[in-house]
Amino acid sequence: MIGMPRILELGLNRIFRSRWGVALVIVAIIAAVIGIGRLFADGDPNSPSLGSASPAPAISIDPSDDDSIIDTDPPPSPSTIPGRAQPETVAYAFASAWCNHKSVTPKNWRDRLLPNATKNLAGELDGVDPAGVPAERVIGRPSLVPVSATVVNAVVTMDSGKLNLRLVAPDGHWLVDGIDWDGS
Repeated sequence: MIGMPRILELGLNRIFRSRWGVALVIVAIIAAVIGIGRLFADGDPNSPSLGSASPAPAISIDPSDDDSIIDTDPPPSPSTIPGRAQPETVAYAFASAWCNHKSVTPKNWRDRLLPNATKNLAGELDGVDPAGVPAERVIGRPSLVPVSATVVNAVVTMDSGKLNLRLVAPDGHWLVDGIDWDGS
């Protein structure tokens, strides 16, 4: 006669060797988990269970309130100390000096830019060869896009593209602090 442990061993071996047996064991485990979950749900029909949808989110603010970080108000107008040049004038003067690069030494070209440039930009222009300037003349007046009361972006149309200038005036005196060329 075969002992009980041997019968159990043979039965389990047969179950786990067939696909149907493994599937039956998995279904039994899932049923056990669901049954135990329902036992501990305290009979509350609103408590979440495996088969129910989650409750609707609680709204704690008014959705019509503007909570964005983007300011919808127009930027403040650029401010200038009385007697100082407006940002448009500074941008035009800088662009005119920038494109006037023929028959001039790098030092003389840079010296023409310095009255309208920040110290930071002056350092970046040190050693720049003006022969690489891709424009010959200013075509239009600068168009200004105020960013704040002390920062303005200016676009100056040149004969071969657009010169984008960033002007700053932390003390009310406008100076060019950044240059970007758009050849399209």
